Amino acid sequence: MYSLPNIDLIGDSLSRNFHISSLPSSVLRAKIKHGRDWFLDTNPLTNSINSVYERMEKATPLIATEYASPGGFVDSGVKESHLFGFLWPLNFSEQVNLILRARRFPDLLMIWIGHNNVNWVHNLNAEDRTHPDSFLQRDAANFRKNYTRQLVRLLDKAKDENHRTAIVVFGLVNFESFFKARQAAEELKHNNSKLYPYLEADYYYFESMKPEYRANMIKLALMINDELRDMVTEFNLRLGKDSRVSLRYSDALATVDISQVDLIHRIDAWHPSAKGHGVLAAAAFNGVEPSLEFLGIAPQ
Repeated sequence: MYSLPNIDLIGDSLSRNFHISSLPSSVLRAKIKHGRDWFLDTNPLTNSINSVYERMEKATPLIATEYASPGGFVDSGVKESHLFGFLWPLNFSEQVNLILRARRFPDLLMIWIGHNNVNWVHNLNAEDRTHPDSFLQRDAANFRKNYTRQLVRLLDKAKDENHRTAIVVFGLVNFESFFKARQAAEELKHNNSKLYPYLEADYYYFESMKPEYRANMIKLALMINDELRDMVTEFNLRLGKDSRVSLRYSDALATVDISQVDLIHRIDAWHPSAKGHGVLAAAAFNGVEPSLEFLGIAPQ
């Protein structure tokens, strides 16, 4: 029986229609606002986001599932219990759990998660923050170990499927480019305090975004991308050339230029604007085109 191709996304807030505002609004937006993003926008209007889903739909009918969760990070897999656990983000391991429990394993799985892991100043004292190299190396190594654990689970499942499967691991966003847009937003806000009302609130959630910590945040992201690239290379040596599973690392989202201020949200100057989602959609689609060819899906 013919089954429609399934594409799934694992990710965090950069893949969702999300931005920081008041706490109640942020929580509500994180839990119920799906669509209108670079992966799953379905608005047919020409001035809307031309999402990955819409681009693929031109080649074939398909089913798309978005697991991305604002606040999600690459975790150890040890689940902590909370009284109000439903308010907590779904981390990498929990998103993998949902995929493994689904009725059909995806034909194409896109993974773009880990941005929350580069908040390197978290839990470091003032002295350690001035000499962070050993901590950055530790964080990058732990990231790879935890990421590898979940990728093994996904690959083991994919190898048991009776259909071809493609998994694309995307490198983290181009933070150097992002901070150029962020700096432009800060200058605009300096001249007009009404702009970007939650720009400073970002530092409460992500202290490493402060100007004095940005260089090492960029450095850590690049270190993590190197780890992801090497990890995928090692896995492919084990998979072999004739495998029904295609695993690829893509730097499409790690190199895309997001330095223009109109690509970040007018509320928090952090998450993508609608135009920013459009730029990410084009880059991500280019990043998965080789995987679509592997699956026998001809993109238009």
